[in-house]
Amino acid sequence: MVAKTVLILGIESSCDDTAAAVIQDGVILSNVVAGQKVHQKYGGVVPELASRAHQQHIIPVVDTALKEAGVDRKDLNAIAFTQGPGLLGSLLVGSSFAKTLSYSLDIPLIPVNHMQGHVLAHFIKEKEGENKQPEFPFLCLTVSGGHSQIVLVKSHGNMEVIGETIDDAAGEAFDKAAKILGLPYPGGPLIDKYAQSGDPLAFEFAEPKIEGYNFSFSGMKTSFLYFIREKMDNNPNFMEENRDDICASIQHAIVSFLMKKLKRAARETGIKEIAIAGGVSANSGLRKVVQEHAEKFGWNVYIPKMAYCTDNAAMIAITGYYKYLKGEFAGLDITPKARMQV
Repeated sequence: MVAKTVLILGIESSCDDTAAAVIQDGVILSNVVAGQKVHQKYGGVVPELASRAHQQHIIPVVDTALKEAGVDRKDLNAIAFTQGPGLLGSLLVGSSFAKTLSYSLDIPLIPVNHMQGHVLAHFIKEKEGENKQPEFPFLCLTVSGGHSQIVLVKSHGNMEVIGETIDDAAGEAFDKAAKILGLPYPGGPLIDKYAQSGDPLAFEFAEPKIEGYNFSFSGMKTSFLYFIREKMDNNPNFMEENRDDICASIQHAIVSFLMKKLKRAARETGIKEIAIAGGVSANSGLRKVVQEHAEKFGWNVYIPKMAYCTDNAAMIAITGYYKYLKGEFAGLDITPKARMQV
C-alpha cells in the first residue's frame, strides 16, 4: 500500500559531486550539492581523491538536505541512490551510506540509473512555477561528460536508447578542447563563456560520418588538436588572439553534430516532444539551437533548470519516487555498477 504522502531522500555520488535531495510527492523540498575543487590542479577528476571527498561530504550534505526540507529522517518513506554508471569508488560511498540508512530506518532501498535520472529530471516539480513536463512518448538528447545518447522515452520506467556515442562523449570533447586551449578544469563552461563573444563560423572542423543516430567525437577532438598545433606553429600567439572565435567554432561543430542526429530522429519517428538533459544541456549554444529548431519544426521543447542539468540528487529522488510507486525496491545485497545501460 502506497503512503498518502511519499517522502524520498535521493543520494547522488557517481563522479565528483556529493548530492542529496528530498522530494515529497514529486515536489522538490531541497537539493544540496557539494563539489570537489581538489581536481582542478590535475585537469580532470582523480577517482581516488573523489571517493575520499565523498566520504567527507556525504554526512553533512544529507543532513543539510533534510534540514532544508524541514524533514526528520524518520519521516522518510524510502532512500534512492545512484547505482551507476559512474566511478566505482564514488558509487560505493553513496550506495553504502544509502544501504546503512535504509537498514537503520527499516525503509525501502531504491537503486537508480544515473542516466535515467537525467531524463526524469524533467518531471521534478517545484512549489512555484509552471512545472511544464513532456508528454509520452518523447525524445531526450542526454549529453554529459561521459555519455551522449538519444533516448526514446515511452514512460517513466520504459526508455530505449536509439542512438549513442561509439567512443567519446560530447562533454568530454568540450573539456578536451578546453584543455588544448590551456583553460582550467572544468573547461566546458569556459568554452561556452568565450564562445558567446566569438564567430561560430570562423573555423571549420570535419564532421564525423556515422550511420543512424549514433555519435562519434574522437575524430573531432583529434582534428581540433592538429588544427591548433598547425596554427601555433605559424603564429605562437594564435590561441590568445583568436580564443573567442576558436571556442565559438568548436562549440558550433559539436552542437551542430548533436542537433543533426536529434533532428533526424525526430523526423523519422514523427515525435515532436523533444527534451535535452545532462551536464551539456546547460550549454547556452545547445539551448539556443534547440529553441530555434523548435520554432522551425514545431517541436515542444523541454529543458531543465540549470540546477537539474549537472549531476544532482533531485533527479535521483524523482526517479526513486516513480520507482517507489511501482514497488521497485532492492535488497541490501545490491551493488554499484561502473557501467549500466538505460
